[in-house]
Amino acid sequence: MPATRSDAIVPALEALAVLEALGETVEEDWQYVVDLARAWRLNLENIASDDPVTDEQVGAIAAAAAEATLISDAHRAIDWLSTLPQLVVVALAAA
Repeated sequence: MPATRSDAIVPALEALAVLEALGETVEEDWQYVVDLARAWRLNLENIASDDPVTDEQVGAIAAAAAEATLISDAHRAIDWLSTLPQLVVVALAAA
């Protein structure tokens, strides 16, 4: 059974939560981080569907999510709160 958009998005949502937790450690950006993560999480959840995706799309999203979880700097994590979801959107549009 082929993977779906919903399946492909799971690692990105998990990585987004990791980035959010790290970004929240920057006190002066806490509200921005919470709002940004929520907005992107909702965006990704809204594009989730049962539509099939290719193995390449699944791999690209999984690789981007894995890379994001390697980030240890809180400010870089905040940057990646926008970057990771955009990579997911691009990967899903590549069908």
